[in-house]
Amino acid sequence: MVVSYPRPDSADLLFHALADPTRRDIVATVLRGGSSVSALGRRYPMSLTAVQKHVAVLERAGLVRKHRRGREQVVTAEVEALRDAARVLDRLESIWRDRLERFADVLAEPAGGPTP
Repeated sequence: MVVSYPRPDSADLLFHALADPTRRDIVATVLRGGSSVSALGRRYPMSLTAVQKHVAVLERAGLVRKHRRGREQVVTAEVEALRDAARVLDRLESIWRDRLERFADVLAEPAGGPTP
């Protein structure tokens, strides 16, 4: 079975972006409400440039977007991208559950093999 994704390469971008704990925390933070890049920078023990790079990875994956509000760059979450990731995981879970059910059927067969 082939698992289809919402957009070509989108799953790779999504899961690469979510693979890092700082980026996951940034997504969780902006899901609660938009945050300026500078405010995000104060949350982490790293340079503002490093935080900007994390935000850029999230933006390429479609998980967040930036927009100007005065002099600030405000980061907000793109919920649909998270739904895309959930759909991919749901499909993979479905494949795994089907496999487990087939395995359970094999274990339930009598020792001599399937009955005709």
